[in-house]
Amino acid sequence: MGATAVRTEGLTKRYGGVAALDQLNLEVVQGEIVGYLGPNGAGKTTTIRLLLGLIQPTAGRGEIFGLDCQRQPVEAHRHLAFVAGEPNLWPSLTGAETLHLLGRVQGQVDETYRDELIDRFDLDPTKKVRAYSKGNRQKVILIGALMVRPDLLVLDEPTSGLDPLMEQVFRHCIHEARGRGQTVFLRSEER
Repeated sequence: MGATAVRTEGLTKRYGGVAALDQLNLEVVQGEIVGYLGPNGAGKTTTIRLLLGLIQPTAGRGEIFGLDCQRQPVEAHRHLAFVAGEPNLWPSLTGAETLHLLGRVQGQVDETYRDELIDRFDLDPTKKVRAYSKGNRQKVILIGALMVRPDLLVLDEPTSGLDPLMEQVFRHCIHEARGRGQTVFLRSEER
C-alpha cells in the first residue's frame, strides 16, 4: 500500500445555514484513480476548492501527501496539478506560450512528453488561445497538467468540451499516469 495522497477528516464547509460539505472523511492512496461523483450541489467542487486551499473550511481538515491544505498550500501545490472544467487561459497567448508559462509555474516540464501530448491531442500550438474552441482550450490545460508529471492530478470535469476520440486519448493518458504511480482525483457529474 502506498502513501496517502489525499486525506480529509471531518471536512466541512457551511455558507450561513447551508452545508455545502458536511463531515467528509476520505483517504486516497498514492497511485489510485478515484472518481469523485455526485449530483449538482453534492459538494464536489467545494471539496476541490478546500483541498486546493482556495477556501477555508468551517470545520475539519484536508491534507495532500501529509501537508495541511490550509496551513501549507504552497508546499501541497508542489505535488499537484489542477485541471478545471472551465479553463481561464490568456487569450492573447498561443497554445505553446501558454504551455510554456504553465510549465514555468510548476517548475518542471517533460518536454518530450509535452510534445507527444500535443500530437496525441491533435493540438495546433501556434494558434492564439482566443481562436481555440472550448475543447481545444481544455486540451491545453490537460496537456499543461500532464506534462509536469505531478504526484497528484486533481481534475474537475476534465473532459468538458472534448469529443469522444479525445476522451479516449485522455483516458489512455490517465491510465499511463497511474502506471507511473501518479494519483488521479477525478470529479464528474452523475449522468
